[in-house]
Parts: sequence; C-alpha cells; structure tokens
Amino acid sequence: MAKRKLKKFAEVDSFHNCFFISFEEARDNQFALKGKWHSAYFKNNNPIVLELGCGKGEYTIGLAQRYPGKNFIGVDIKGNRIHTGAKTAVDNKMNNVAFVRTRIDFIEACFAENEISEIWITFPDPQPQKTRVRKRLTNMMFINRYKKIMKEDGIINLKTDNEPFYEYSKEVAMENKFEIIDFTADLYADTSARDEVLTSIQTHYEKLFTKKGFKICYLKFRV
Repeated sequence: MAKRKLKKFAEVDSFHNCFFISFEEARDNQFALKGKWHSAYFKNNNPIVLELGCGKGEYTIGLAQRYPGKNFIGVDIKGNRIHTGAKTAVDNKMNNVAFVRTRIDFIEACFAENEISEIWITFPDPQPQKTRVRKRLTNMMFINRYKKIMKEDGIINLKTDNEPFYEYSKEVAMENKFEIIDFTADLYADTSARDEVLTSIQTHYEKLFTKKGFKICYLKFRV
C-alpha cells in the first residue's frame, strides 16, 4: 500500500496539470499562477470552476467532459486522491482540467480576485462536533475566503449525504442573505427539473452512500 501511494505521489508531481502549494508559498503569496490561470495555463478566458476537497476528481472530470467551454480545477490536500482525476485528464488530453494539491485554508493564495466563477463542494467532512463547526467548508470563515476570489455573481454548489450539515449550510446562506437558487433534502426523489450532471456524475462517496440508502442533499446559492 505504501509503495503504491509513493508511486502515485511521484506521478502526480510529474503531471503537467498538477500543482502543489506549500505553506511557505501560501504565506508569502508566491504561487506563480495566481491571477494568471487564464493566460498562463488554460490559454483562454473561459469561466473557471473549482471543486473543493475534490478527492478523486469525479466532478472535476465529469463537468469538464460535459462543458468544454469552461475550465475546471480540483483542489485537495491528498496527492494519492487526485491522482485518479489527474491521470484521466492527462490520458484523455483534457486541456480544460487542472488539479491543485493544497489546503483549502490556502485558497486565497491560489487564485486572484474575480478569477473564479463557480465552486462545487462535494461530500465534505461534515465536522459534526460542535467544537469543529469552524472547519466546515460552508462556514462563513471559508465563504469569506471564497468571496475574495469569486466573481460578483459567483455560485456555490453543495452535495452531501449529511442532512444536519445541509441544513446548517442553508441556514448560513439565509442568515447572510445569499440568493438561494436551488435546494433539496432528497435529490434523487425530488422530481424538480435540474441539470442532469447532479445525478449522472457521482463521487466515490456518493455511490457508497446511495447504495446504503442515504438521502443526497443539494444546495445551490449565489454569494
């Protein structure tokens, strides 16, 4: 297992579509692509969409395949996780995909003001303990970070199997007067018309949770 992980780390470091941001780079604001993703990497002005805590990058890859007119970046701290998505993108010569290996806390060091159009948060750790609420990715501490890199009409999408986390996130959106565009506590049972990507693209965890009978919650709001 350890050898396999080391091999994946080595491959991720060699992929042209993968970037690592260290604590020092984040602290000193020295990441070379910050503010230059359009010009230096994607070589176009298409909207940039992030998947935070992307894991194997199922949404990053799935969305990139369906929307070639947009650019997609998966962010995760674990190199052995993003290996799957990064390799898929390399093997299929997907020029609208990149991955960043870093902490979500460092997101402002990765992107400049108005650089991001949309964010996907797919099955994050719900941090159920009261003492860890500040670590939830829909906590205002994090949302304020997202707002600094997003366009004025930027959208955040959340998918989770944890209903308390979903309700918490919806409450945060309501309390801060964000525009709630869509929400459901049972995505697969809800017959409302929605983009097919919400059910046709499934993360590793989503497949596990739906198989066990968990309801999938979805929230979409504008910050």
